[in-house]
Amino acid sequence: MKKRLFLLATVAFATIGLAACGGGNDATGDSSSGDANQKLTVGASPAPHAEILDHVKPLLEKEGIDLEIKNFDDYVLPNKALADGDIDANYFQHKPFFEKAVEENDYKFTDAGGVHIEPMGLYSKKIKDIKDLKEGATIVTSSSESDWGRIITILQNADLVKVKDGVDLNTATFDDISENPKNLKFEHNVDPALLTSAYNNEEGDLVAINANFAYGADLNPVKDAVLLESDNSPYVNILAVRTEDKDDERIKKLINVLHDKEVQDWILEKWDGSVKPVSE
Repeated sequence: MKKRLFLLATVAFATIGLAACGGGNDATGDSSSGDANQKLTVGASPAPHAEILDHVKPLLEKEGIDLEIKNFDDYVLPNKALADGDIDANYFQHKPFFEKAVEENDYKFTDAGGVHIEPMGLYSKKIKDIKDLKEGATIVTSSSESDWGRIITILQNADLVKVKDGVDLNTATFDDISENPKNLKFEHNVDPALLTSAYNNEEGDLVAINANFAYGADLNPVKDAVLLESDNSPYVNILAVRTEDKDDERIKKLINVLHDKEVQDWILEKWDGSVKPVSE
């Protein structure tokens, strides 16, 4: 009888041990089974960035990537989250903003690839044609210095201002303006996310609004802007990653999908050509 009880106990112990081993493999999601996708978390502005990511999510799933999108409504937290390791990449900023943020914060980031260009526009509830802009008009702009050269370039192309000789337009500030025939006034202390509110409240005569915030207010840069950035803009929106992850296969797969022709055609159609995809 004792011998029989001993054998039963031995079998029971062995069965429990096997079950525990099997449960461990399931809990850890052992990729050797071929069923588990790799997770990739990307921080993004809601529009158009997060919408584009949401569109490619099923395509990445086929590539074995489970894409998680985290929305950010400002221009500071996405880079901080990336530096802190809370996300694997971010997709919200143009190249000059990225370069300035890296320089000022000593971020160890790498530009993993350009995705699209959003033309900056100047909008108004007071005028329909730039010819109607009055003497001494006020232009409300972003407090983000990386946008100033972009706005000044638009104004210079419209013959409204001229910057000093030798000044790089990409880094120009309002102090670099040497000619201002209409005596325009500049308010450049508004948070980028609040520019659409300034527009809706009819603050100033022209309001320079970043395209992602314009979309959120149902403004189409191509159709609604009084002045629009030219097509040769250097302000490409990029996918940023920590430098240590620049060769991560998940990042490479995401960039490849974003550069897919069908995806780029969808971007053009979705935003009526006002979001322009790039392939490098």
